Amino acid sequence: MIRKLKSGEYRIYSKKINPKTGKRRNLGTFKTLKAAKKHEGEIEFFKRR
Repeated sequence: MIRKLKSGEYRIYSKKINPKTGKRRNLGTFKTLKAAKKHEGEIEFFKRR
């Protein structure tokens, strides 16, 4: 899940919510949406290898 921050950067969050904290895990912050989408694809590939 990619969200735009107030600073203009994009952050990837995990899809699942942590039951202890009730929040999603931060998986990285990127300056461009393209870079964030590329990294999100890399994460999905790594999870299913």
